[in-house]
Amino acid sequence: MSRAKRIMVQGTMSGAGKSLLCAALCRIFAQDGYRVAPFKSQNMALNSYVTRDGLEMGRAQVVQAQAAEAEPDVRMNPILLKPSSDTGSQVIVMGEIRGQMSAAEYFRYKKQLFPEVLAAFDSLAAENDIIVIEGAGSPAEINLRSGDIVNMGLALRVNAPVLLAGDIDRGGVFAQLYGTVALLQPEEQAQIAGLVINKFRGDLDILRPGLSMLEERAGKPVLGVVPYLKVDLDDEDSLAPCLTQESSHKPLDAAVVRLPRISNFTDFTPLEDHPQIGVRYVDDPRKLGSPDIVILPGTKSTMADLLWMRQNGLEAAVQKLAASGTLVLGVCGGYQMLGSAIHDPQGVEHGTPGSVRGLGLLPIETTFLPEKSRTRVQATVTAGPLAGARLDGYEIHMGRTEVKGRPFCVLDSGQPDGCALGAVWGTYLHGLFDSGELVQQLAALLCQRKGLTVETAQAMSHAAYQQTQLDLLAAGVREALDMEQIYRVMEDS
Repeated sequence: MSRAKRIMVQGTMSGAGKSLLCAALCRIFAQDGYRVAPFKSQNMALNSYVTRDGLEMGRAQVVQAQAAEAEPDVRMNPILLKPSSDTGSQVIVMGEIRGQMSAAEYFRYKKQLFPEVLAAFDSLAAENDIIVIEGAGSPAEINLRSGDIVNMGLALRVNAPVLLAGDIDRGGVFAQLYGTVALLQPEEQAQIAGLVINKFRGDLDILRPGLSMLEERAGKPVLGVVPYLKVDLDDEDSLAPCLTQESSHKPLDAAVVRLPRISNFTDFTPLEDHPQIGVRYVDDPRKLGSPDIVILPGTKSTMADLLWMRQNGLEAAVQKLAASGTLVLGVCGGYQMLGSAIHDPQGVEHGTPGSVRGLGLLPIETTFLPEKSRTRVQATVTAGPLAGARLDGYEIHMGRTEVKGRPFCVLDSGQPDGCALGAVWGTYLHGLFDSGELVQQLAALLCQRKGLTVETAQAMSHAAYQQTQLDLLAAGVREALDMEQIYRVMEDS
């Protein structure tokens, strides 16, 4: 086994801040001169990413890799589960689809994947000085202890000291931390190097008596109280509460349809960062209103989500807005929905062959095939007033689309992508706004249509913006944690 140091962050629950704490540690260790890699053996998310070698991994580990100043690598997230229903997921192992499984099927199958998880970890550890490991959910989910490959099962196997994080913002943090420790087996308790209280707002002096009692009862030191840090980083959770339906105070209104299986919603984060564009997520036609642009995002279940739109009235509302001249943009699955029809002759999406009528706003027709397209691409927009904007994105989809109209953009390879018809546009490219150029041109177009003055600013790529936010995150966490003790426990392991 590699001699690389390792540290693991586990949480008392989902949403305790594990991902951001791991990103902060990756940046801190990189700033201190170490070669660092993040690692999460199993991630469940619809927010995924395509690596340079065309493999698929979870977005959270991509952000952590950026924090570590490392190239994203599927070894950092060997298992990705992409939910396709309430009880089933597409299982992706080392960037490739391994199959569609129910929760029960995967629970039985995952033990077979542990050797691949350990091989990925050992390979990364051989190339780096420090591995920052992220757990999933909570280690106190005692019904899942048998065959655990992501929390204490992994920590014990690779001898990783664990920082257990609790979210004080949700309340009950002392019970969270003490209860989690109490439910663990003795050997698992011994693996915990310290406790971390996350997302604290208030007077630390008032909290201190509770910290002393917590340390005494749990038998573990508190290694830091991390304040509620206002950093703007990509969220891995497609159900994140930040997907608000409320209108912002910005003059331009972008309404994203919040599909039940929305994926890669971080495509629109650069829009939110623009000073004039307010982005809201809408799942009710009564709240759609009269936005300046409607966006249909990606989805893991295109046909089912299209039927959901049809049943709740959002399809008719979008069609009415498009007929009135409102801009409409579809991305990936949302692009497929804009066509005349979607066919699934082999039952790729849910096992049952079938077809469904599309919104009929673009002259395209899509047929699903078992093979998934996973490619990183660069392109130039050719659609009307947005022409000339450079894109740096990626494709993740399982359909081939026949286009009988003009393309939205042209890839650097010369291949056309997407379709444009009047004020309706569609593209397969995720990350289309990340370069910043398309954001600027879209804002200028919306301002022109609304008679507003454009706020000119130099376009900043999303990647460059993320780097500034990672530095802010690392500074706040470094100040809050006992980094000397964390280095010490890594050496001892």
